[in-house]
Amino acid sequence: MTLHSPIPKHKVFISFHHEDQAYKDRFVKMMNHDFIDKSVKDGDINDNIKTDTIRQKVRDEFIRDASVTVVLIGKRTWQRKHVDWEIGSSISKTKRNPRCGLLGILLPTHWNYNEETYNPRLIPPRLYDNCNGNNSYASLYDWSSDPDKIRRWIHQAFQKRDAIPPVNSRLQYKNNRTNDPSKGWQN
Repeated sequence: MTLHSPIPKHKVFISFHHEDQAYKDRFVKMMNHDFIDKSVKDGDINDNIKTDTIRQKVRDEFIRDASVTVVLIGKRTWQRKHVDWEIGSSISKTKRNPRCGLLGILLPTHWNYNEETYNPRLIPPRLYDNCNGNNSYASLYDWSSDPDKIRRWIHQAFQKRDAIPPVNSRLQYKNNRTNDPSKGWQN
């Protein structure tokens, strides 16, 4: 008889597009006892400060203390400069900030939800770069309402964070992308 050690409770930063706020809230409520939510909430950061200051606060006060970043992927998440930046910050290992594990979850609103294949151009590019290959840094899943399954996904991402090097070579988005969603991001 083999005893399995319980999956530890991880600190999770959630990256998402604001139009998917209802799914983010649902995700946090569903996983309430299975992880510690380290994501930014309304009112945590003053909207009237410079973008660089906002990014520094998010990195140093939220992402820094997380062990895994979960990207909730709706129809237009791939276009968002802040999602791109949060992914990049999450997988960067610096003296002050350890690297986070990374996973993406396609929401039911995503164009390719529940399909066998997906259009890689409708996934945030920095996340997609890390989901390629058999031994990839990140994994991509369809939305699930099963907390045990999601807890395993989070723990697997945590275990990969120092075992596999991430890909973080893209230039950061300077602006949100406005391309045709059917074509996705352009190189």
